[in-house]
Amino acid sequence: MVEFNHITKKYGPVTGVQGVSFKVNPGELFGLIGPDGAGKTTLFRMLTTLLLPDEGSLSMAGKDVVQDYRFVRSNVGYMPGTFSLYQDLTVAENLNFFATLFGTTVAANYALIEDIYRQIEPYKTRRAGDLSGGMKQKLALSCALIHRPLVLVLDEPTTGVDAVSRKEFWEMLKRLQAGGLTILVSTAYMDEATLCDRVALIQEGRIMQLDTPEQVISGFSRPLYAVKGERIHRLLEFLRQLPQVVSAQPFGDSIHLTLVAEHCLPEVQASILQERPDAVTEAITPTIEDCFMDLMPATHG
Repeated sequence: MVEFNHITKKYGPVTGVQGVSFKVNPGELFGLIGPDGAGKTTLFRMLTTLLLPDEGSLSMAGKDVVQDYRFVRSNVGYMPGTFSLYQDLTVAENLNFFATLFGTTVAANYALIEDIYRQIEPYKTRRAGDLSGGMKQKLALSCALIHRPLVLVLDEPTTGVDAVSRKEFWEMLKRLQAGGLTILVSTAYMDEATLCDRVALIQEGRIMQLDTPEQVISGFSRPLYAVKGERIHRLLEFLRQLPQVVSAQPFGDSIHLTLVAEHCLPEVQASILQERPDAVTEAITPTIEDCFMDLMPATHG
């Protein structure tokens, strides 16, 4: 359905993305996972015809994104990272405007957005700028879907919204996917990666790994431990100096510690307890974020 072939985009001396290639299958929920500045927005802007690639080619539904840009614009639904609807227009006015823009009506495609729109319909006379973050999110998604696109592109759609709204949003995406819609979503929230069929981990404009979330996690081969205790942040730099430690990263109220090998654990534990007698070390299962951090040295080597 969507294919990126050796895409490169530069902003003067800065390379936004370099040699990126991947395919998104019809009906797939595909995640582009990485921190701010990794290149996610650049890729999505090229896919939605807002930027031209410097090298490589893109296609959607077999159509070249550059040559057949009119087809792409008519068949892609795009929800940018920042709220971009008309804040002085009401909820209903925004939805009707975007339907008209694509030569359709709200009534013609209401069935597609019904589950989403009925949650904000009680506020249809309220100005979009006065909505909460979660309501703005639902309105933006409704407007992106109102012309019944072939592909839905969502650039960090859950940034800045509360945990409940994030959960609801992903439930909506799953329902849309069940209806056959192809969805590309980018996020800096590593936990959201597990909700995708496949993910591409991206950093500094390069794809570090592309696979199912399960395969990404299963590929983490080093022993991983969580170190917990009082004022644990003071341990961080100390642990990073130990020769048995591959990486030490802060994760909430703990440190995720990757070791060279399991046999190193007793020696490392002894060093930890000497530094912080109250610290507790336990083996843990890696997350997508652990896998991402494990891949990071490869991008700087």
